[in-house]
Amino acid sequence: MYISLNVQTDFKINSLSDLPKFKQLMEHLKMKINKSQLARELGVDRRTIEKYLNGFVPKHKRDKPSKIDKFYPIIAALLSEDSKQKFYYRRVLWQYLKDNHGLDCSSSNFRAYISKIPEFKSYFEEDKRITSLNGVARFETPPGKQAQLDWKESILFETKEGEQVEVNVAVLVLSYSRLRTFLLTISKTQNVLFSFLTETFEALGGVPSEIITDNMKTVMDEARTEYTQGKINTKFEQFAQDFGFKVRPCVAGRPRTKGKVETTMKLIDEIHAYQGQLTLEELQQFVQDLCNRVNHEIHQGTGKIPVFEFKKEKNLLQQLPTEKIRDSYRIKHTLVKVNASNMISYKSNQYSVPSEYQGKKVGLQVYDNQLWIYYNMKLIAQHSISKQKLNYQETHYQEALGISLPDYPDIDTLAKRNLNAIGEVYK
Repeated sequence: MYISLNVQTDFKINSLSDLPKFKQLMEHLKMKINKSQLARELGVDRRTIEKYLNGFVPKHKRDKPSKIDKFYPIIAALLSEDSKQKFYYRRVLWQYLKDNHGLDCSSSNFRAYISKIPEFKSYFEEDKRITSLNGVARFETPPGKQAQLDWKESILFETKEGEQVEVNVAVLVLSYSRLRTFLLTISKTQNVLFSFLTETFEALGGVPSEIITDNMKTVMDEARTEYTQGKINTKFEQFAQDFGFKVRPCVAGRPRTKGKVETTMKLIDEIHAYQGQLTLEELQQFVQDLCNRVNHEIHQGTGKIPVFEFKKEKNLLQQLPTEKIRDSYRIKHTLVKVNASNMISYKSNQYSVPSEYQGKKVGLQVYDNQLWIYYNMKLIAQHSISKQKLNYQETHYQEALGISLPDYPDIDTLAKRNLNAIGEVYK
């Protein structure tokens, strides 16, 4: 700013550090300093003006190198336009570097570091979310009363093999403890939803009194609006009656009614940090690991750890229905044996699994034209149901071939050639 002295000189004040010289000039001219005006112009307290006029010099911090500096090339590569991976939030990037590159610093220090580097800061500012200008009243529910249900839908994911798949994550959040359960699935059919809720309630040891949901087609035949109550799907209403909870659909266009589960949706965006890095089986395990991790971390809204808060809530959940009722909604799980060729049989056709499961019994689930193969609750393979006699995943075949021919110089090429030949024979 400029201070006019009503003489042939104007004095320019750019910062507080200019005030000692300004004081000398004013004393030389025998003029009084308007400290209140200076405080307003510089946006500081009047006492700060007084301090600097009297010669205060702030201590300068030494510019020490940050221990995050060595991660600069990795961060630059991850945030480059050529990277398949996407990081919607600084927290996700911080977690990825911790899990995969040995970063050892607090989340707050990492966010501060990113903010100091223009090219990194701009990456996260380009995709700012639009938030509502209207305030939302916060409310809490007593233990055992409520859960909130939603889908993170149509996530386009590129697997390690380069295949583009569309996946969905079902999410249930207990409103009191904030304990979450996730399920990664290819489809969002009603059978998948029933099975997810059944297994979730069994894992929780009980059922909440009510579930808040949006107007998803597997729950509502007609959406609830400001003027209508909507119409709950007959099958879902029967499911709710069998398990003893009330269905509370949100008014269409008001997602904040189920704000606790909406907040959880941001956590699932961490999936995009692993674009092109994981198989579908590994992605499912990642989603379960993510769920376990957030349940053991301090919740930002409550300041409490969900797994500990759930201990207060568990005994207040409603009793589970009979096992017969639960089984009627569960996707059937059949035990099958892996043969010497690392394959399982389904309707006279064979499907591959990793070689480490040879001779073991594995669980088989069939739904939505897909085979899901588990070992001790871990998804080990997934196949589309096929009319071909032999159905190999390339990585499974490479692994088995490598065990059979450990000294062969180029297993990958041999595997591709053999698989092409198998495909021709068993068309």
